[in-house]
Amino acid sequence: MILREESLRYHAFERPGKISVRPTKPSLTPREMRLAYLPGASFPAEEIRDDPSKAFDYTSRGNVVGVITNGTSVPGLGNIGPAAAKTMLEGVAVLFKQLADIDVFDLELDTTDANQIIEAVRLLEPSFGAINLKDIRAPEGLYICDQLTETMSIPVFHENLYSTAVVAIAALINALDLVEKQLDQIKIVICGTGMIAVGCARLLTRLGVPVENIQMYDRKGLMHLKRPALHSYQQPFASKSKELELSQGMQGADVVLGASAGGVLDIKMIRSMNRFPIVFAMATPEPEINYDEARGSRQDVIVATSLDRYPNAIVDLLSFPYILRGALDVQATRITENMLLAAARALAELAREEIVEEVERAYGNKRFTFGPEYLIPKPLDPRIFVRESAAVVRQAIADGVANRPHEDEAYQEELVIRRGTGRETMRGLILRARQEPLRVVFPEGSNETILRASSILVDEGIAQPILLGPEDEIREQVKQLGLNLGGITIVDPARSQRFQTYVDEYFKMRWRDGVMQAAAAERVRQADRYATMMVHMGDADVMVGGFSTHYVESLRTIIEVIGPAEGIKRIASHHMVLLPKDVVILADCAVNIDPDAEELAEIALLTARMSTALGIEPRVAMLSFSNFGSVQHPLAEKVRKACAIVKSRSPELIIDGEMQLETARDNLLRREFFPLTGLERSANILIAPDLQSGNLTMHALQCLGEAVPIGPVLMGTRLPVHLLPYGASVEKLVNLTAIAVVEAIYLRKQKASFLGSDDEDLLGSR
Repeated sequence: MILREESLRYHAFERPGKISVRPTKPSLTPREMRLAYLPGASFPAEEIRDDPSKAFDYTSRGNVVGVITNGTSVPGLGNIGPAAAKTMLEGVAVLFKQLADIDVFDLELDTTDANQIIEAVRLLEPSFGAINLKDIRAPEGLYICDQLTETMSIPVFHENLYSTAVVAIAALINALDLVEKQLDQIKIVICGTGMIAVGCARLLTRLGVPVENIQMYDRKGLMHLKRPALHSYQQPFASKSKELELSQGMQGADVVLGASAGGVLDIKMIRSMNRFPIVFAMATPEPEINYDEARGSRQDVIVATSLDRYPNAIVDLLSFPYILRGALDVQATRITENMLLAAARALAELAREEIVEEVERAYGNKRFTFGPEYLIPKPLDPRIFVRESAAVVRQAIADGVANRPHEDEAYQEELVIRRGTGRETMRGLILRARQEPLRVVFPEGSNETILRASSILVDEGIAQPILLGPEDEIREQVKQLGLNLGGITIVDPARSQRFQTYVDEYFKMRWRDGVMQAAAAERVRQADRYATMMVHMGDADVMVGGFSTHYVESLRTIIEVIGPAEGIKRIASHHMVLLPKDVVILADCAVNIDPDAEELAEIALLTARMSTALGIEPRVAMLSFSNFGSVQHPLAEKVRKACAIVKSRSPELIIDGEMQLETARDNLLRREFFPLTGLERSANILIAPDLQSGNLTMHALQCLGEAVPIGPVLMGTRLPVHLLPYGASVEKLVNLTAIAVVEAIYLRKQKASFLGSDDEDLLGSR
């Protein structure tokens, strides 16, 4: 659950809002500024004046969508006005960018006059490659969409009308195939007569369902020809049926599509439907009928809802970003209903294919196969972006609305490059953590950041937090912050029933190191040591600490109580770094100051192991200031020797070095100057030669670039324990915990230490 204060803080934090405009060309020097503006901009301006289509060559127009609203019909809020609707449109802008790499300018128009909106948008046509209408009340929104489509030479898409409808049609195509029913022979009931309902009805008739086989109901009953006040967009679907009540219309129906409100459908209605009924309850936030209730109503029913925690989640994220991506890339003049059906068919076909491994890993290695509980792809499936956008492009060309056709195979390769992997990785790891949320103990239980993060961890199902500290103090802090403690365990070490057990165990572990019984009790009272003892004794699965202590001091405690795993010489660390279009792992940036060649090799092997746990196929570069012997120096020789050790122990691992960072990440440079290197693709694991260079690299990426480092994540410990960096934010803490949980689950399932026989393919024999 998203809390009000949490949302307000998110939107107001640092720079208000969620989007910004950044230059895409160098613009630091006076010469670059003159290139960007005057006199530089005058030359492409002349080219565009003589040939307006060249605007797509010299400006960003071809990748910019104008998202338009007047705030009269915001889902769940109604008519809130244009200023309040801006936060919604900024959110849509984020989705367009993150999912389809489309830039958005949101425009909130302060008018309810449909003709004024039409004129304003029409005059803005030279600014955009496409228009996306959103949250404009019906019937004005439909009228605006149709008028703009007729008068503008760029695509106009009504998100509320078609985005959910496309996904519903995709799921319906597959559901009908499973139950072996024909489009022209089915009876369809639509709950609702608004935007989504009209969009579904339009696409259904285009798909081949006779209009007389569709019945639409709202709270007043059947939408029939004698009803007053039907607008022109509803009239084509007004029925002649005498089944005026929804319960009557449901009798003998093959399909029901819910586009109304929660609780509209009940078990009795579903039981009255035809054999093998299809029930899509798509209302938000509460479906027309609960998924489990609908599935339990009869054995032959196929069910989908709008909720992503259940199978067959019909969410609009599966459609609108990719439809606009395809339309932009061919400079389409409009989006036809055939293009929308092409997008739906692409989704339907993808669900029939074998699911990619990374999606199964994201859902805890759960097997998905086409069937009643898998009608449409999971949103994390990376193929959606390519398949759906390409299908839209092909149909735009076939419909004759494309100004810049693409060769299909080449275009799909372009999309793969554009998509990248960075933005999806963290989302996938969170989904994996949800499959088996572990008990994570936080020593600084009353810290505000820890409390806020713990609330999110519970709400998202990532982990089961255990907070250490005085219970009264923690509960008072939670009350002041307005958080929910449900699902969170509080343990006061001083009053814990397990305290003496921990003291006795700690004393047994350390008495030969000069620790007396009284000193053992005093040490275990310390929160960080108590937390490590919880993990040691099996009362917690993971520890995340160090938020308010010096990193070195906390690390000493970990080494003292937990220590390295069997066969591991030194504990190390890695950071997962999210880049705009890629993910890399850096090691070691937090623990080992000056590892020798043997230790450096061990760090590389541990990092490769953790990369595999995170679902990232390791390609390792051993970094240096030297490229493959270009400099003869002890520092370079150390890296060279470490690389050789790794190769001898894990021959199948893709690794090379010593090499410079640019060499590791620049494909063209390697191909031209170092064609014999073992890296055919850029390295995604970067092993620094020492702590100083690794730490500086990581902080440079964080402070000077657009990278998002997550870590440090400790490697090689006997049990999962991790330490937070100074000033860690709530977001960083949640992300680090998710990674820690995923890695802990992976190691637990291995049922062996890092050096077990099952791991020789990666770690090599010692």
